[in-house]
Amino acid sequence: MSAISEIARAILRLPREAGTPEAAAARELVAAHLAELGYKVEVQKFTFAPASLRAFPIFGAGLGGLAFVLLPFLNSPRLPSWSALAVWAAGLLGVSVVAAGVGLGWVPLGEAPREDANLIATRGSEPPRRWIVAHLDSKAQRHSMAGRLVAVWVTGLAVAVLTLLTLLRLNGALAPLWLGFGVALALLAGVLADRGRLSGRSLGARDNGTGVLAALSAAAANADTDLGVLITGAEEFGLVGARVFARLAPDLERSEFVNIDTVDQEGTLYLVSHDARGERLACELEPRLSGLGLPIRRRRLPLGIFVDSAPLARAGAPAVTIGRLTWGTLRLIHTPADTPDGLSFET
Repeated sequence: MSAISEIARAILRLPREAGTPEAAAARELVAAHLAELGYKVEVQKFTFAPASLRAFPIFGAGLGGLAFVLLPFLNSPRLPSWSALAVWAAGLLGVSVVAAGVGLGWVPLGEAPREDANLIATRGSEPPRRWIVAHLDSKAQRHSMAGRLVAVWVTGLAVAVLTLLTLLRLNGALAPLWLGFGVALALLAGVLADRGRLSGRSLGARDNGTGVLAALSAAAANADTDLGVLITGAEEFGLVGARVFARLAPDLERSEFVNIDTVDQEGTLYLVSHDARGERLACELEPRLSGLGLPIRRRRLPLGIFVDSAPLARAGAPAVTIGRLTWGTLRLIHTPADTPDGLSFET
């Protein structure tokens, strides 16, 4: 355990935003440690668009602007009742397409692409039966993960309210109070979404230094050649590393993937699945993890949270994410406050 503690301290001294020298240095430390444990380590390089994190702020800004454009169509008796719905549908589609293009890296917004990499560690000649997955990178934004969740929920509510108003407009004029509420909600969503821009740097102790430490502990404790370790890169920029691995790896449905993302020292231990295959894997893991003496809950992924098990599940693999966190944890991660100070790695 001392060797793992030493590498953990070294990794957690580095702010590991994907595509930076610090992230590369941390990746080299992890690769060297896995090689010392007897793993054959492949570095799977890829490029990604850092502008992808601006997709949500762009969507929020577009939603706020669209609400102002929509206002006269909702309010004016001289315009056809169906015009509000037509403007809303066309505008929402346009904003969504632009935001998706930025989020998927198709629209770089003038930012140069960055290079990052996955570490694929195996021992045997055959594909591993089970993979332990953890992302290495960290990031800092103007809001925490808790703030992002609130922004996503408010944005979803704004879209729902404006959709309802355009449908009600088909039956006649709307009360000014409801119009003001819809526009104000859209503007609030835009302000909150704008806080998703990168700001500062984070050591990412909880998200995801704890996951990397857990993966390395599993690698050191298990000599089985059926076990593989996947350390992904650029997870914080849209699960890029996991998506690259899922696209290039053959026969993913023959392996199980246990992704570990944020294991704080308090809270419920969550087993997150995405489909029936993942739910079966979660049911298999739950009794084994019950020996920890922690409250355990199986659930599906909440809206607004993204984890590496999702693209693996979409590729056909049984995949789950394990995490332990509270609302207080969510208020720390994705900020410079996510440091090792006061954090226990006992779990």
